[in-house]
Amino acid sequence: MKLAEALQERADNNRRIEQLRSRLLNNALKQEGEEPAEDPKELLKELDQCIKRQEELIAKINLANASVKTDGKTLTEMIAERDMLNVQISAYRDLINEASTTYQRARNSEIRILSAVNVKELQKKADALSKQLRMIDNRIQETNWTNEI
Repeated sequence: MKLAEALQERADNNRRIEQLRSRLLNNALKQEGEEPAEDPKELLKELDQCIKRQEELIAKINLANASVKTDGKTLTEMIAERDMLNVQISAYRDLINEASTTYQRARNSEIRILSAVNVKELQKKADALSKQLRMIDNRIQETNWTNEI
């Protein structure tokens, strides 16, 4: 199984677990003399199987992420870099948006609000970081589809 397939299965399994939890709650109580729409015992059995499979997938994915190397870095290192690039880009974009806000003055005597940063330079930096993010994300995706776990 490719790492990417395991990641997809993990995501599907997460959704399945949440659905089962919801269905269990919907069938936890019943009116006296009535039967629930679904058998909670069967739902619990299916939930337990999904959770066990999820545990196996997470362990395999984590082991692969820690051992598979691309461009001298493990996938774990690349994922951490990607996550921090997202944080950095978000902070830059927020600053750019705030610094780009213009304020209207009714009279010349009113206080003038100016940007404290160079928006043009920040935008170039944010664009460069976004390109770096796309490149690392593409490399991670490529690695996920080329490595077996």
